[in-house]
Amino acid sequence: MRRRLLIVLAAFWSLTLFAEKKEVHILSANDMHAAIEAFPQLADIVDSLRTLYPSLLVLSAGDNRTGEPLNDRYEIPAYPMVALMNQVGFNASTLGNHEFDSRQKGMAQLISMSNFRHICANIQPDSEWGIHCIPYQLFDVEGVKVGVVGVVQIGQRGIPDSHPDNVKGISFLPVKETVQEYKWLRDQCDVTILLSHIGYEDDVELSKDVPWIDLIIGGHTHTQLDGGEIHNGVLITQNENRLKKVTHTTLVVDNGKVVEKKAENINVRTWPKKNKVVADMVQSFSDNPEFHRQLTVAEAPFNGYEELGCMVCDAFIGETGADVAIQNTGGIRYEEKAAGPITVSDILQLDPFGNEAVELMLTGDELRKMLIACGESDGYGFPRIGGIKCDVTYEKGDPQHIKDLKVYTLDGKKLNMKKTYRVVTSSYVVSICDSPRKDQGHSLNRQTADLIINYLEKQPSVNYQGMRRVNRIVK
Repeated sequence: MRRRLLIVLAAFWSLTLFAEKKEVHILSANDMHAAIEAFPQLADIVDSLRTLYPSLLVLSAGDNRTGEPLNDRYEIPAYPMVALMNQVGFNASTLGNHEFDSRQKGMAQLISMSNFRHICANIQPDSEWGIHCIPYQLFDVEGVKVGVVGVVQIGQRGIPDSHPDNVKGISFLPVKETVQEYKWLRDQCDVTILLSHIGYEDDVELSKDVPWIDLIIGGHTHTQLDGGEIHNGVLITQNENRLKKVTHTTLVVDNGKVVEKKAENINVRTWPKKNKVVADMVQSFSDNPEFHRQLTVAEAPFNGYEELGCMVCDAFIGETGADVAIQNTGGIRYEEKAAGPITVSDILQLDPFGNEAVELMLTGDELRKMLIACGESDGYGFPRIGGIKCDVTYEKGDPQHIKDLKVYTLDGKKLNMKKTYRVVTSSYVVSICDSPRKDQGHSLNRQTADLIINYLEKQPSVNYQGMRRVNRIVK
């Protein structure tokens, strides 16, 4: 009898321990960049997973907006993305650097329209803007306590990669030190998650100091990981941009501790079904024939930032009569364009930021120094140019540091360092270049995207295949 009782008790305790093992399911996206056309498939993916896992958390690592004119030039800029994320049922998002493209008032308005919280611990907005972010959020997932912290990247200038005017009145704190302030969540929660918009390499580096975090959902660098990677015991996930893929992560929790981690990619663009309600919303937002208007025809495909950048800079010169044009490489938002029609939408996706065109009168020496400053500050390398050619020499082993720069006219002569040139660029380039110059520039009261649109409307066709104005040398 006693032996039978012991067997029954042992079975009872075994079942009790087994019952304590629970799963937390997360679907994560990053750098969606207003890819509203993929939302019907995304919504069906969420519906399918919620059928299996009713407590599914749907999270974003930021940069939800900027990249699709239907969204960015809506009556309330970026409202379509907010409406679609509300309909899909996102639980939270951190801020990406492009969330600031709406500037302070616009971002506050979008956040107030969201049915989900924006989580960002290293932002300190002035109260006058009404930007209602929270540093962390707690979720109860069927009895499992999940703590989520969010952070946005900080560049060399102490702000996210955004126009300085977009972040006036907002202070930013260092990422690593800020994250560590929430280590106490480890004691309060069964699962700890970081929504991180700082980039893959920085996520890997950060993981060395935060073993108390179970999962980093990353963004910013558009790094496509195969499911996820474990670094220092921390699972890191991230996908390329524009909702090509999302990640389904499963965390197994036993007695208040994550004991298993699994992450798998889901291909959004090839998902076979669409949510009809969301598809109807996308169709409604897409009902703007102006964006589909053809401007000209590309006789050959564009292959790379250089060819697209040459076209952009030619447009700056053609529309303003400037001698020289500069466009930062980070301001060119796609790398390839097929031959065929070029539409208004194509250009607004190529240059989606709403930057103003700025004119400066610079000596050859000031221009040279400004090009170097742009090349070292932008984070995407040397800028694209018009009206001139350049030989750029980099230090071997240090691809960011420009060792020497030689500037030539288009016919191959050395640029006169004492002569004054009329230069047109964007307000963003002017803001990130601290090079010495007498003329700080003045706005032409025209957006750079409008310069490109107006220029291309006058061209029967364009062909930039093989065009190169920047010669890169490493030694």
